[in-house]
Amino acid sequence: VQLQASEGGTVQPGGSLRLSCAGSEFTLDDRAIGWFRRAPGKEREWISCISSSDGSTYYADSVKGRFTISRDNAQNTVYLQMNSLKFEDTDVYYCAADPRYGSGCRDGPQFEVWGQGTLVTVSS
Repeated sequence: VQLQASEGGTVQPGGSLRLSCAGSEFTLDDRAIGWFRRAPGKEREWISCISSSDGSTYYADSVKGRFTISRDNAQNTVYLQMNSLKFEDTDVYYCAADPRYGSGCRDGPQFEVWGQGTLVTVSS
């Protein structure tokens, strides 16, 4: 079971970037998928989650209204569209999956499968 995150990048403040998280060996639409971020020396921060069954989405206050999580079932991929990026969004981003079939974001997801971190830098 693996998750493969796309490369991050550098973007100017106010810009946009889309991260992707592709799954192998299991279907992502049957699992809760989350996005997190953590800069070196800082606590890991949960930023978004999409549930399996009904596709409900959830966001941390720090990104609400700017970031959008979505899923492309045909591609077995979950995306994180990041708009209106700020300097403080600079971080290493991770996607993670709860491997339990039918898992949801509101029932205590157990994010046990992690993709590799990808660096997003917001800089002028």
